[in-house]
Amino acid sequence: MNDDRILIERTGAVATVTVNRPKVLNALNAETVAALTAAFVDLRTDDEVRAVVLTGAGDRAFIAGADIGELARLTPLTARALTEAGHRMCDLIEGLGKPVIAAVNGYALGGGCEVAMACTCRVAARTARIGLPEITLGIIPGYGGTQRLPRLVGRGRALEMMLTGAPVTAEEAWRIGLVNRVVEPDALAAEALGLASAIAAQAPEAVRRIIHVVSHGLDASMNDATALEATAFGLVWATEDAREGTTAFLEKRKARFTGR
Repeated sequence: MNDDRILIERTGAVATVTVNRPKVLNALNAETVAALTAAFVDLRTDDEVRAVVLTGAGDRAFIAGADIGELARLTPLTARALTEAGHRMCDLIEGLGKPVIAAVNGYALGGGCEVAMACTCRVAARTARIGLPEITLGIIPGYGGTQRLPRLVGRGRALEMMLTGAPVTAEEAWRIGLVNRVVEPDALAAEALGLASAIAAQAPEAVRRIIHVVSHGLDASMNDATALEATAFGLVWATEDAREGTTAFLEKRKARFTGR
C-alpha cells in the first residue's frame, strides 16, 4: 500500500512505513490517522513481514503532532471521536504482534510522541526532540500519552513533561528510558533497520508471545502475570521453531526459523 500520505518499502522481512507529509512536519490529521491505521492492518496479516520500522519523511520531524487547524474546529463530540481513532491506531501498533521500531528523526511531539511510545522500541537521532506539549494549547494528550508516558518514565517525570509541555532532547529521552538508543542522524535509518532485522530473524511466535506477555502483564498482579507467562511458554512449544531452536543449539549451528 503506497499513497500520498503513507509510504511502505520492504527490505527482506522488514517493512518501513513512512508518514509522508514533510511540508507540515508529518502532522497527523484524520485522513493520515486513517491511512496509517489501514497500513498497519495490512501489515498485521502479512506473514512475509516480521518487523516494521516507522519513521517520518524528511529530516525535521518524525511526527510533529496533530494538525492544529483541524484541532481548532473540534467540538466536544468530534474531539472524543478523534481521540478514539487515535487510540485505535496506537493500540494496533502496540498490539501488532510484530516488533515496530520507531526511527525518531526529528520532532516527535504530541501525537507523534504518542505514536512513538506505542512502538515496541524507539531509536532517536541525536537531533530529535520529544514531548507532549498539549498543555500549552489548553488541552491534554489524547492518543494514550497520559498512560504510556508514566509507564515508560515514571509518574513524576511524566507529569512534569505533560504539565509544562517542555520537550526533552534525545539524550535526556535516553536517560529517562523514553528511547532505547540515540545515534547520529545519518546513522538512524541503518540503526533502526538493523534492530528490526535482528528481531525479525528470531522465531515469530516467540517474538509475538514476548510482546503480548510484557504488554498485558505490566498491569496485572505478579501471580496473574507469571500465569500468563506460563501459558505462553507452553504454547510456543507447539511450534516447529521451538524444536528447531533447541535442536540447532545442541547441534552447534545457527537456527533456521520458518515461522511455523
